[in-house]
Amino acid sequence: MSGKIIVICAPSGTGKSTLISRLKDEYPGLEWSVSCTTRPIRAGEINGKDYHFISKESFEQQIKEDQFIEWAKVHSNYYGTSKLFVSKGLAEDRKMLFDLDVQGADAMKKIYGKQAQVIFIEPPSVEELEKRLRLRGTDKDQVIVERVENAKRELARKNDYDFLIMNDDVDEAYKSLKNAIERILK
Repeated sequence: MSGKIIVICAPSGTGKSTLISRLKDEYPGLEWSVSCTTRPIRAGEINGKDYHFISKESFEQQIKEDQFIEWAKVHSNYYGTSKLFVSKGLAEDRKMLFDLDVQGADAMKKIYGKQAQVIFIEPPSVEELEKRLRLRGTDKDQVIVERVENAKRELARKNDYDFLIMNDDVDEAYKSLKNAIERILK
């Protein structure tokens, strides 16, 4: 097993998707991990590219069959990372990029240790995070409140990982992210 596992971890609303999108454009050699989820597909998303959108019943069956490295129920939906994808990627020396929450990052670290490098992205403040979530216009108030409460718990863990990047300016945050990626790929 000589591949690389790069995990981007951040609360909802930190600009993580924007940063990851830029990263995928500039580093085509990084293989994107497509997680499984039971959440509804959003406008513009593609099944199999953004996520594998599956039913709750199918996801729960895969849990019973121990097919995930990690899985979690977040914001009332399941998310999980396929064991087969990661083990095959490592064996084939692939550089894999993951978008995981804190629980997922912890599971990767537990199984793969230093082979899994975690980059945590934080917002300038919880208030700014809530503002970004509201401006996005994709969630109801109750979901936003839930996401903000989850973010507070996740932010308490920000210093537990390999890299910490503040996204108060997307261009500066991206420079820091690129620097972290270059260090990991060395």
